[in-house]
Amino acid sequence: MRQNHDPKVTTQEKLKVKTPKAIGLAMALAATLMVPAAAVSQGKKPAGVPEAARKAGMAQAPAIVQAAGLNCPVSDARLIGQDKKTKKSYFEVACGTGAMGFLLEQSEAGVNAFSCVEANYPADGSKPNTPCILPGNENPIAALQPLLQGAGVQCVPEKARGVGQTKTSTYMEVACQGGAGYIVVASAPYDGAKPAQAQSCLLYDSAEASNIKCTLADAATRLAVMDKYVTQANNGCAIKDRRFVGAARDNSTFFEASCQDGKGYIYKVNAAGALAETYECAKATNILGGCTLTDARQAQSEQAGLYSKLVTNAGGKCDVERYALFPSKNPREEVVEMVCKDGKGAIGIFPAGGKGQVVDCGRAPVAGYKCSLGTDKGLSNLTADLKKFNFNSCEVSETRVVGKTEKGTTYVEVACADKLKGYVIEYQSAPTVTAVNALGCAFAGNCTLPTNK
Repeated sequence: MRQNHDPKVTTQEKLKVKTPKAIGLAMALAATLMVPAAAVSQGKKPAGVPEAARKAGMAQAPAIVQAAGLNCPVSDARLIGQDKKTKKSYFEVACGTGAMGFLLEQSEAGVNAFSCVEANYPADGSKPNTPCILPGNENPIAALQPLLQGAGVQCVPEKARGVGQTKTSTYMEVACQGGAGYIVVASAPYDGAKPAQAQSCLLYDSAEASNIKCTLADAATRLAVMDKYVTQANNGCAIKDRRFVGAARDNSTFFEASCQDGKGYIYKVNAAGALAETYECAKATNILGGCTLTDARQAQSEQAGLYSKLVTNAGGKCDVERYALFPSKNPREEVVEMVCKDGKGAIGIFPAGGKGQVVDCGRAPVAGYKCSLGTDKGLSNLTADLKKFNFNSCEVSETRVVGKTEKGTTYVEVACADKLKGYVIEYQSAPTVTAVNALGCAFAGNCTLPTNK
């Protein structure tokens, strides 16, 4: 249960949520085509493809596909019909096993291409006027699976519909096995080999300004996918209410659950659809705004009290007012930054069942951490360390970690408020952070802080 807090930056890491932008869509497919008698009539079972239509299609379509720049090695084709008034011709092409096929509209102005998903599953859910019927295009939805995988999501598509096209993008909605749904943003014309984006439908459910909505399933069904993650977390939460929190750039998603016992959690799910992390609401304040379904203030207050006790047990003193967790590689250890009610700050390293240690903000970089919640830099503690070695005239005003030695100690360069040359303090980090030596910059060398040069 770790909150995102990067020890190598000066501010708490905040995940940036991906939000859909308002998109003006140029909707496709002409409503009325001059279709030969053998073509499909709406609402009836597709007839076989006449040999003459296939012969004409195979004679003309490959050159049209090539001229349009489509990624389609034509394996089958048919002429759908021609409109003598507009001088337009319509074709269907199949592009090989497992690939997406197309409907083509050829005119003097050029070629418009629409994937068989767009052709077979119109945006409004109505029956298609002119669907793809070639044997190689019988299941265009299946052709979306590798595209989704390339976009970083695990989805076995069950339903799909075309949403529309812009000059550069093709928009489709996909509903997956298990209840998840996505808006897929592919190239225009569609090319399954080009990168695509898959944006969770949950983003669009909460985006009032968007003119795109997911309609293949209702929002409640999509949100119910989080129930399995709550079960997997095995934290005793009987769900009272649910909320989609947001998504990160790596396609991980976050859900919040309030529980019947008054507790609450945020669950992180990775792009592969697996539960990655569970955060108690008391420790989730920096996860996309934290919990909103439960009042986390009481839980945070209780957690702050617990950290105060852990500090005392470790031999320190801090009445904790605010805190934030660092990610820890050790699941049996919590590393937390704390701001005390007196304004001082510290890093607490608390192993499960152990005493732990508390490191002030001045010495925290020796342990690999940096304070960022408060204003206290802990420089007075480094001043005290210098006095241990009889350097009594320097009030530390600035610090810099120089690096580690072969024996594992760490050198920290310090500057003095009087702007005279400073010092290099040597620290050991285990079992606790402790100063073991100090040397003036004039003798140590390699000092680079402005007043030490």
